[in-house]
Amino acid sequence: MKPAPFKYIAAESLEHALAVKAEYGDEARFLAGGQSLVPAMNFRLAQPAVLIDVNPIEALSSIGRVNGHALRIGALTRYRMLERDAAIAGEIPLIAEALPHIAHPQVRNRGTIGGNLSHADPASELPAIVVALEGRLRAQSARGERWIVASDFFLGPLTTALADDEMLTEVELPLQPARSGSCFMEVARRKGDFALLGIAVVVAVDEAGVCRRVRAALCGGGETPVDVSAAAAVLIGRQDREAAVTDAAAAVRQAVDPPGNMHADPGYQRHLAGVLAKRALAAALERACHG
Repeated sequence: MKPAPFKYIAAESLEHALAVKAEYGDEARFLAGGQSLVPAMNFRLAQPAVLIDVNPIEALSSIGRVNGHALRIGALTRYRMLERDAAIAGEIPLIAEALPHIAHPQVRNRGTIGGNLSHADPASELPAIVVALEGRLRAQSARGERWIVASDFFLGPLTTALADDEMLTEVELPLQPARSGSCFMEVARRKGDFALLGIAVVVAVDEAGVCRRVRAALCGGGETPVDVSAAAAVLIGRQDREAAVTDAAAAVRQAVDPPGNMHADPGYQRHLAGVLAKRALAAALERACHG
C-alpha cells in the first residue's frame, strides 16, 4: 500500500515546526519515529495533507533532571535510548522494565516517547506508565506553552488533549522516593504484540513496610489508559500484606469494564486485570521493602 499524496516539510527548528502547524492546523501531522503514523498512512487510515518531519530538531532528544525531583524527557527521545539510559533504569525503573515489551528492537530504535504518547493507543504501554507515574506533558504551539497532567491528556482512542496547533515536546516524570517499588506486567499473544491487558504499578511503604501510597494503571483495558489507583488503594495502611494484595487485586478486577477485542473477550480481560494486579502489586511491595 502507498500513502495518499501529501506535502513534506522538514522542520528547521521547533519554532519552524510550530509555525507550520499553526498554518495548517489539523491538516498537518508531526512525523517523529513514524512507527505508527507511517503504517496508518500506508493503509490510508491517516491521510494528512502535510507531514512535518521533526526529526532534525536535536534539542527534542534529551533526558535531564529538574531540581533533583524529576526527569524531563524530550519528545524525540527514542525507546532504545530510554531502555539503555542509566538514569531511567536507576530512578524510574518502571520505564526500563516496560520498554522490552514494546514491539521489537527495530521498532524501538526509531519509535519515540512523544510520538507514542501523541498517538494515544490505549493498548500501548507508555500511556499507562505516565498515568501511573503521575507525569505531566508539555504542549507547545506558536501561541505559547502549557503543561497537561497525564491523566487529563488521553481523551479516547487515538485522541488527546492537544489542540490542533500544539505539539507534545517534553514529558516530565517525578523520581521515585526512597522505599518505593514498581512493576510492569502484561499478557500478549506473542512477545512484541500489543498486550491483551497490562498493568503498571508504583507503591511506597513506610519504615515498617506498610503501604502508604499506590498508583496503578492498565493498558488495553479501556478506551484510554485506565487509572485503577482508587481500587488498589485497599492496600494502604494494611499490615497483612498478602491479604491486602488479594483484596486490592479483587477491587481492581471489579473496577474495570474492559471492551474486549478479537483475541480476548471482556470477561477474560477482567480476569487478567485481577491476576496481573495481584502479581504486580506483590512484586512492587517486595521491591519497596527490600529495594
